Amino acid sequence: MRFPLIARAIVEDAPGLVAAGPFPGRGLARTWAAAALTFLRERLLLAVTPLILAILWELAIRGGFSPHGIIPAPSDVAAAWYQWAFGTSRGMFDSYSGTWFSNAQASMLRVGGGFAIAALIGIPLGILIGWNRLVARLIDPTIQLARPIPITAWVPFAIAIFGIQNANALFLIFLGAFYPIVLNTTHGVRETSLNLIRAAKMLGAKDRDILLRVVLPSALPGILTGMRLGVGVGWMAVIVAEMIAVKTGLGYVLWDAYYVGRMNIVIADMISIGLFGFLSDRLILLLSRRLLAWRELSYHN
Repeated sequence: MRFPLIARAIVEDAPGLVAAGPFPGRGLARTWAAAALTFLRERLLLAVTPLILAILWELAIRGGFSPHGIIPAPSDVAAAWYQWAFGTSRGMFDSYSGTWFSNAQASMLRVGGGFAIAALIGIPLGILIGWNRLVARLIDPTIQLARPIPITAWVPFAIAIFGIQNANALFLIFLGAFYPIVLNTTHGVRETSLNLIRAAKMLGAKDRDILLRVVLPSALPGILTGMRLGVGVGWMAVIVAEMIAVKTGLGYVLWDAYYVGRMNIVIADMISIGLFGFLSDRLILLLSRRLLAWRELSYHN
């Protein structure tokens, strides 16, 4: 009785078996090789523009089109960056040697902590503001009033409350990341299709089920967009916080190196911040691709 079913399955899978050839392992190896080549090609494309800019920058410095004493060449920046990361000699002119990893770690922990607090508060609050009119009337005006205040304006307040310590930086990073997260979450909730909500109500869904099974999946793209914007602002805020409020981190080194005239360290610091911001954005983008895979599949189908 089961033979017709087996025969039917073989017939349906025949095109795939033929495409794979007599040795299915070869087809799998080719698939992996193609995926690896695609991955390498995408990574190389990401490096093309920075590499071209670095070459033009180097040529401009070496050709005398820009003052070498003020703006260092990329090769000088790379040498200073290597000494900053892996150097062992410490003296009057090498006070930064071997401190890159500790300062980068301090900044990453601050951004991660402030961003996590902003997400834990901003996402639920944005959902409530978008879902409940009473909550929106009570809270949204206050958020819109405080949102235009720049991070730098909060520095005296933060120092007065927290002093020169880590909590000061966490507070400023939280403020920077909070507003993009809460606003995009609210927008995502309010953009939920009314037809979906009506259909769910017709099927007997309660408000809680509609919020969890209809509104949240619909608002997820907006939430993730807010997280991407928030982590970017968080990296900008950590520099402000570390320049003024703490004595460690990439922001502190940036200001200290500028004060003593080490422009090669300043530029290496700026590139470090950009790389960490880029990697943070890529992590959230990878998360969004996994969480929103159903949207891509529905689009392709």
